[in-house]
Amino acid sequence: MQRRRFVFSVFASTALAALAQATGRITMSIKKGFNTRAGETRNGTHFTMKGVTANTLDLKIGSADTDGGMAVFEQIGKSPNGGPPLHIHPEQDEFFHVLEGDYRFQVGEERFPAAIGDTIFLPRGVPHAFIQLSEHARMLVTYQPAGDMEGFFAETAQWTVPPSKEEVARVFRAHGMEVVGPPLAAE
Repeated sequence: MQRRRFVFSVFASTALAALAQATGRITMSIKKGFNTRAGETRNGTHFTMKGVTANTLDLKIGSADTDGGMAVFEQIGKSPNGGPPLHIHPEQDEFFHVLEGDYRFQVGEERFPAAIGDTIFLPRGVPHAFIQLSEHARMLVTYQPAGDMEGFFAETAQWTVPPSKEEVARVFRAHGMEVVGPPLAAE
């Protein structure tokens, strides 16, 4: 009986230590709440895409707010039948919450429709893409950890014409992502 108790206590101690370590990684040191009002951004910058899509991304919670723990953007979809190429975030989980419009997501080999109120989770390391199906659309997009998504959107907002596939892949790679396929096509 003592051996069983010993084994259990070693197992429990290991599990608790792992939980404490994991909690330490995802706990953010935010000391004061804040409000980013509708139509406003956390830092005053609207990232207006002009290359791959014509979407606008408004930073709502930034990397600086969370010690790099996460970043949240409101994406205003202005690109019917448009979306990013199939890509991977090796170090970030991502989720989308649809506020307006219709989308289709690919997560790994699966495809999901997404409409108002739907949430799509994209685990790190899994290829994913989406396509905007409606004329107008809007989503909250969250990255955890934040990574360099603010830098990525700042750089891609500088494009004035659709970039080459090589340029898209280079910029994705420079900001911690990997392009692994084409954008989704309208069906």
